[in-house]
Amino acid sequence: MKRRRFIGTTSLALGGLATLKAAAWHKAAENTGLGKLYENDFTIGTAVSGWTFSQNDTELLDLVKHEFNSITPENALKWSRVHPAENEWRFDIGDRFVEFGLENNMQIVGHVLVWHSQVPHTIFQDESGNAVSKNILLKRMENHISTLVDRYKGKINAWDVVNESVTPEDGWRKSPWFEIAGPEFMDKAFHLAHEADPDCHLLYNDYGMVNPKRRDFVVKMVKDFQKKGVPIHGIGMQGHFSLDSPDITEIEASIEAFASTGLRVHITELDVDVLPSRWSSSAEISNRADYSEELNPYTEGLPPKIDDKLTKRYEDLFKLFLKHRDKIDRVTFWGTTDAQSWKNNFPVRGRTNYPLLFDRERNPKNAYHAVAGLKE
Repeated sequence: MKRRRFIGTTSLALGGLATLKAAAWHKAAENTGLGKLYENDFTIGTAVSGWTFSQNDTELLDLVKHEFNSITPENALKWSRVHPAENEWRFDIGDRFVEFGLENNMQIVGHVLVWHSQVPHTIFQDESGNAVSKNILLKRMENHISTLVDRYKGKINAWDVVNESVTPEDGWRKSPWFEIAGPEFMDKAFHLAHEADPDCHLLYNDYGMVNPKRRDFVVKMVKDFQKKGVPIHGIGMQGHFSLDSPDITEIEASIEAFASTGLRVHITELDVDVLPSRWSSSAEISNRADYSEELNPYTEGLPPKIDDKLTKRYEDLFKLFLKHRDKIDRVTFWGTTDAQSWKNNFPVRGRTNYPLLFDRERNPKNAYHAVAGLKE
């Protein structure tokens, strides 16, 4: 039985002619959704929160199944949520997430098996609070991966096996995984996932993948994996971008570099931060800043000038993705509407951000029309 290939089978100033075009794009997308519009290019996905299922938000779920043909759980399958203690598993939300994807013939992405964040610190410790041995840690990882992947075998199409284990400064991130088990924990994680579901598409996923140092390190890492026979099939490029950075040429260089390894490229966690930041576009979870009005300037709505920039940014991104459709399997937004976006609270809690294609009332924005319009 061959491994499933993870690919789908299934700025504008609004005035005058532009308004008519936008209306036409909206009408077309109303009938089809973005997933259908792009089905011959790559799948279009969104991250769905556990809250959406626990609250049975049928309106939002209807929007998801209309617009997208791929889904990723935002948090429900992260270690701390699904496996909060060594002998405790919480599958309820994960099961509902998978059932929703199957019922709607969607490609289902599992996120994430091994990460240094959102994981119980006790897995790295013994009963006295000291660091566990390498052997014990790898046994705990084996139990986690084997149990989780086996439960959804044949249902989840792809797994983010390892997440964010590289830094531009140091190469390998000095996480507890690395400090206790060394870099081979990654090899082991991919082998375990493959053994549990040999047909599943397995990815390494990271942010800041346009950084030349990180890009070069990941390419070298992948080539080393391939020489050793590590079963890796794709690279996830997290797309946490801002209005002005990174430059499109740098994004393109990374797509080309990762594709040169022979692996499929996935654009994961896509959003566009429109607010001022003290950092360049990054998803480093340790980055935090105190709230200030200066960092939260658009509480009453997005000014037209900024909305135009957001629209143009998304249009340019999708033009690039279409140019490289032969290399890209999937483009997944990190959330569906602005109201659910993590960017309202990161890196500054309590801000009003506008990073996605649907507004807080769940209506398509100008950026949505621009992305849909590229397929008209």
